[in-house]
Parts: sequence; C-alpha cells; structure tokens
Amino acid sequence: MGVNQSKNSPMGILFLVVLIDMLGFTIVIPFLTYFIQDLASAEGIVDIGRRDLWVGIVISCYSLAQFIFTPILGSLSDNYGRRPIIIFGLISNSIFFIVFGLSQSLSMALLARFLAGAGNGNIAVARAYIGDISEPSEISRRMGMIGAAFGLGFMIGPFIGGLLSDPATSIGGIFDTSFWLKYPYLLPCIFSSILSLISLFMAIIWLPESLSNESRDIQLESPLKEIRNIFDNLISVLKFPQISTLILANFLFMFGFSMMHGTFILFTAMEIENGGLGFSEMQNGWIFAFIGVIGVIIQGGLIGKLTDRYSMKNLMLFGTLLCGLGITSLPYVPSSASWFVFLSSAALATGNALFSPTQSSLLTFATNDSGYELGAVMGAQEGYSALARIIGPLLAAYIWSETVEGIGLWTYHTCFRVAGLIFIVALILQIKIKNNSQMNGDI
Repeated sequence: MGVNQSKNSPMGILFLVVLIDMLGFTIVIPFLTYFIQDLASAEGIVDIGRRDLWVGIVISCYSLAQFIFTPILGSLSDNYGRRPIIIFGLISNSIFFIVFGLSQSLSMALLARFLAGAGNGNIAVARAYIGDISEPSEISRRMGMIGAAFGLGFMIGPFIGGLLSDPATSIGGIFDTSFWLKYPYLLPCIFSSILSLISLFMAIIWLPESLSNESRDIQLESPLKEIRNIFDNLISVLKFPQISTLILANFLFMFGFSMMHGTFILFTAMEIENGGLGFSEMQNGWIFAFIGVIGVIIQGGLIGKLTDRYSMKNLMLFGTLLCGLGITSLPYVPSSASWFVFLSSAALATGNALFSPTQSSLLTFATNDSGYELGAVMGAQEGYSALARIIGPLLAAYIWSETVEGIGLWTYHTCFRVAGLIFIVALILQIKIKNNSQMNGDI
C-alpha cells in the first residue's frame, strides 16, 4: 500500500497538481488558433487550409512529447517514488509556459509545447499515487476528484486564456505598451506559470512520498535500455486481456474526444455565412467554462453516488455514448439558435465526466488483480492517451483543411462524423469487458 501516515492530506495537493496540468493544456485553447495563425502568416503561410493545419500540428506536438516521455516518467516513479516526478513536472510547467508565450516563430512555439509535454507526466503519476494510498472502496471517489480537477481546468483555463489574451487592447492601461503588443499571448502563460510555482511550493512542503522503499525496484540502466524497456512495457501490458481492453477503449475514447480540440473553435469562430456560429474568444471561453462546471459537478460530487447505485461498466458505456453524440452533433448547431451548442457541450461533458473516473478505477482493479506494476500500467495508459491526442488533432485538422470549403458529404462536418464513428468502435469494445464485484460497486 505504500506510505499511509497521511491518507487524506495528499489528495488536496494531487488535486492542485492535476488542475495545474489541465490549466496548462486548456488555457491556450481560446488563443492558440489565433496565435498560430499569426505566426504562420508572418512566415508567409496564408492559405487557409495550410494555416489551420498548423493549429493541429502545434496541439499534437505537446501530446507527442507526452507519448514518448510519460511512460518513462511513470516507470521512474515506480523505481524512485511518485513525489520527485511530480515536482519535476511542475518545474517544467513553470518554465515552458513562459517560453511559449514569448514565441516569435512556429519553430519556437513547437519546441516550447514539446518540452512542456515532455516534462508533464503528472496525471499518470497522480493516479498511481492514488492507487498507492487508497483502499478499494476509496478509489472511485478519489479518481473522481482527479476528474473534477480536469473539469475545473476546462472551466477556468479557457476563460482565463480568453480574458488575458491581447491585454494591450482588451485591458489597456498599464498593458497598453509596445511590449504587450509584441507578445499578446504572454500574460495568460505568465498566469499559468505562477500557479505552477505555487503548486510546486506546496508539493515540496506538504506532499509526502506514497511509495515505500520496499515497494520500489531500483535498477540503474542506460537511458537507451530504459527507453527500450518502456516501449516494451507499452506492448506487454496488452498481454493482459482485461487491462488491454480497458487501455484500448480509453485510447479510442481519447482519439475521438481529441479530434474536437483542434476543430471546436475553428467551427464556432467561423463566419455565420459560411456555416459557423461567429463566436468570439470570450464566447468560446464561456462554452468551455460550462463544460468544466458539468465535469466538476459530476466528478467532484455525483460520481461516488452513481457508482454506489450503478455498475462502473454501465456508467462507462453510457458516458461513451453521450460523449460521442455530443461531439457528432456540434457542427449541426444552427446559427439562428446557437444556444443549442450548450446541449451538445453538455452531452460531451457529461459523457467524459462519467467515462474518465470509472475507466481509471476499473483499470486500477484489473491491475491489482494481475499483480502488474500500477505505475507502469497508468504510465502506459497515459502513453496511449497521448498517442490518441497526437493522431486526433492532426487527423481532424487535416480533414478540416481538406473539407472546410467543400460541398456535399465532404464539408466541415466530416471530421466530427469521423469522431462519431470512433466512439462507436470504442463502445463495442467496452461491451466485451467482464463484470466483477468491484465493478458493480460491491466492495
């Protein structure tokens, strides 16, 4: 079980750590599209399709780094403890938020996001930490708290990103200077960096190590051998039927969900005469705030009661269905009744809020039953999730760039339809998962 001296106090720190991670991921949502379009235009890329494709590339590079390095960080946390890896991720966040805000070229923006993703394996390690300090009856509720941090990040991050973007014109006063005109997206990045430093300070002082020395397997190996072992682990976890099904189901869910990241704002910000909703950055920020509120309510308060009443498998299935319907319906929202976008957003938010904690809990139970290292499994899952977040935005951005001015079946609706098909496959795969007493809440 690891270190049990303080079972409750670490959860607050873990909540804050995951919240900071999600703020870093979501605070760029309202301005990233405009930021990358400005950088691309400055480098002579003015074609609409090529310009929008770069948005997907920058979003994906963060996840590419996570895919490569998160399993490594998860394995290192099994060997050397969860605490130092969490602290390392917070230091990385503090530095590379600022670097991204100061970017003056596409290459600098790509490098900053890649390095931020490389150091950010905190979510997987936080979930492993929960597994270390929790009894089976506590896991679903505590995973729900981590999910609530996701929702809160989606609620706060985009709103802050939109509010603090381009302060020279939107705020004025002391920000009406040539410096802020040159770096219009630096202020929200500074805000994120400050939050990360506060979280770092709290983790150093108050976060205890959860993994006892007896539970660690210290092996000093060359970096190349360690990397090879990690990628072998990505394959080896798939040898366990229940674990592999859960990980692949999560991969498909994240694949479909991440397709929305690169195209949601491209659709809502598109001119009304072209089929979009004509929303501003702040309006998009309010939509994501609404999504976050739903996530906080469900994962922060309702998930425990729901898992007491319904099986985790059924909640996971229902969440997948709802999320798929919400994302697929987004581009069909009419500009004459744009408030319908909140219905689609409510469906995808509710679905994600139900899926994430139940899937994580089921994976924890399956891992404990198999005797496999929990940190390695959670690291592998986050690695596959990062792979989904690499492919999803890239595929969506490519489809968008090829169909945004199309007609007939091949229009800007296409990428959302493809996401819907992926959710159907994920749903079919989840039906194969076997029930047991822990899934049904009989713990």
